Amino acid sequence: MKQTIISFFLSLVIISAYAENDTIIIPVFRQYFHDQINANQKLLDQLDQKLDGKLDLSETKEVNSVLNDAIFRKVDAIQEWIEVDTFFSKNNDKIRLLKYLDLSLDKFHDLLKSKQISIIDLPIVIDNVEKLIETHNPDFNIVNIVTALSYPEAKIITESFFDSKDNAVAQKLVYFKYSKLHPETILPTITQYSKESFTDTLLQMACRFNPSQAYTYAQSVGTPLASIIQNSKDKLVQLIVKLTYTPNGLLYFPFLDDLYSGKKTIDSLQVITGVKEDEYDSVGYYKLLVKTETEYYKRIVLEGKDTPIAMFGSNGLRETLKDKAIRHFITPINLLHNENNLSIRMKAIDLLTPQEIYYMIVLGESEIYTSSFKHSFNRMLQKMGPKPSTDSLLLSVNFDFFKKFIKMTANYNRLDTFLRNMPSKNATLLMKAFVANLDNSGNLEDATDVADSYSSINDKNLQNTILNYVVENEQQAESQNNSRGKLIYSLLKNIFLSEDSTQHIDLSSLADIPSIYEIEKSSLQDDSGRVIEQVFFYGDEDGKMYFPQFLNSFSLKDWKITKKEEWVEIKSIKDSILIFANLPLDYDANLDDTAQIHLIDYLSDNDLNPTIVVHRGHSYWLPGTIKRMPSSAKIVLLGSCGGFKNLSKILNVAPDAHIISTKEIGAGDINRPIFNKLNQTIINKNKIVWKSLWSELDDLFTQDKNKNVRESWESYIPPYRNLGAIFIKAYNKKTSSIQ
Repeated sequence: MKQTIISFFLSLVIISAYAENDTIIIPVFRQYFHDQINANQKLLDQLDQKLDGKLDLSETKEVNSVLNDAIFRKVDAIQEWIEVDTFFSKNNDKIRLLKYLDLSLDKFHDLLKSKQISIIDLPIVIDNVEKLIETHNPDFNIVNIVTALSYPEAKIITESFFDSKDNAVAQKLVYFKYSKLHPETILPTITQYSKESFTDTLLQMACRFNPSQAYTYAQSVGTPLASIIQNSKDKLVQLIVKLTYTPNGLLYFPFLDDLYSGKKTIDSLQVITGVKEDEYDSVGYYKLLVKTETEYYKRIVLEGKDTPIAMFGSNGLRETLKDKAIRHFITPINLLHNENNLSIRMKAIDLLTPQEIYYMIVLGESEIYTSSFKHSFNRMLQKMGPKPSTDSLLLSVNFDFFKKFIKMTANYNRLDTFLRNMPSKNATLLMKAFVANLDNSGNLEDATDVADSYSSINDKNLQNTILNYVVENEQQAESQNNSRGKLIYSLLKNIFLSEDSTQHIDLSSLADIPSIYEIEKSSLQDDSGRVIEQVFFYGDEDGKMYFPQFLNSFSLKDWKITKKEEWVEIKSIKDSILIFANLPLDYDANLDDTAQIHLIDYLSDNDLNPTIVVHRGHSYWLPGTIKRMPSSAKIVLLGSCGGFKNLSKILNVAPDAHIISTKEIGAGDINRPIFNKLNQTIINKNKIVWKSLWSELDDLFTQDKNKNVRESWESYIPPYRNLGAIFIKAYNKKTSSIQ
């Protein structure tokens, strides 16, 4: 009787544990594993925001059909096969197979979330899981399958079938596939694979991707990695090893491609690089960099060849060219900005050709002063003779950086001059090219440059020309059903039209972004009615010099200043404004960095969320400020060059931020009054109206006795005229709403 009752009870348990397909009986002790698989199916099912047993992600029915077949029918079929198969009859064997399937789905979902794989890869993964499970081989050999798969697919299979035969070999294949996609990871990880057949291949790849990194590791004599590099037979690797024993070895890196091909030799370059420090020819070196840049760029753009070795990246051609342009020419010119004798001030570029000045200008964008640009531009034209042909100049550099150059000439009110010195037909073609193909690049930099340029052009005819070309490209994008192109050009068109007051366009409303013209005081306040502000200082000479001036700008009758060990707290007496500024402690000892971290921790611990952020320091410190900028920021005063990269990073952190920036290096005599006027407005009014505030500041600075102040003020841009930032905001808003 007891045995009968037990049998009856177990039969009920088994029946209640049926899978969704009730023709197959699933024992209760395996139901858990089926439930896990079913749960993963549901996660994938919800990718289209609906849990309905059907996935609808693509506009193409065929794609959706294949996806649904893989997720639902095939996964269900594999589950059924595992249960009915007689070859794997033991319970543990069936559980093992179910685990493989479950792990495959689980790991696929993880990679999907981290955007390392696409949903369209799922059918391939499921097909290979099916092959491996139904092979009737308990010792699954997955090497052949993994070999044919892409990295993410291979990773899923290898990690899911973790106990298969030759899994260790498969893992090495996965490492190889990953390394090909991410060559920056090769050198730090390759030591453990030093005996593998693919070691030399990956080493060559790593050296081509980042020769400077290989150079550094090769110098670590006695380490396993240094031995691997030094013992390589590859020609390029040997060349890099040779440079580790060459004086000023890094100076040769911009010419690695020519050294590798035999066009140049180390001996021929030593005439310029020198063996000793005092033998280095800075001008000759820069000239050779420019010559090499024009040759390499021609290879990439016009000849369609592979990118030359070490053209980009650390100590590469582009980076070195920029560094030398700033160090040897722009900095000396900037430092002499008070020198009225141009023969003295501009002496540094006396020996440069128009092409060499051109590269100095475009690569020194973040550092060049307004006056330095204007005088350099004039010198460039002078060196081209009494009748300069500016289109010939662009031809001679293969139009390298031409969009950046046009943007800069527009910003510094020299575009009209540049265009007048070429045939009108060519000027028309140039501006068309400036505006064309803005949707082809992977980022928005070119489009942002076009937006920035427009606000700087005073010539109405030229503005209309650019606007017309934008409209042409918008119409073309629409006819080609190019949604990205249509969005970019449509936004630019509306932004440009809004600059014309007669159009009466409310750009904020049209672009569906928060107002760019004003900001309510209430939006700057926290729940206690406080406006919290954070100022980032850096401990270089400039930071230490300007910090006392910053403190002295706060009248003690209106402000209370409390000095802490690593920062100061400045509180308004009339209103609840709290300003926190880290001390410019010595950056060589990393003390300024530590002070910023401790201040941020203090603000967080005390629920103090800054809505106004101020960067006080050179442009090269700005990435550090952006990295630590709070997402609560509503107003950002850069005090240094904006530029696409900086603007986009700021807006990624604080999407609705009103940004005040400058086209050149910020000036303390400008930044302090702006900051003070901003705070006065917050104290006295319920909202900040940017046009009114900017008008007051304009009256202040245009009457300043200091010529440098007047000149610097011309380069500052208010939030409502920061067309680059507005464009990025609008684009991000539109794309996020579409998604």
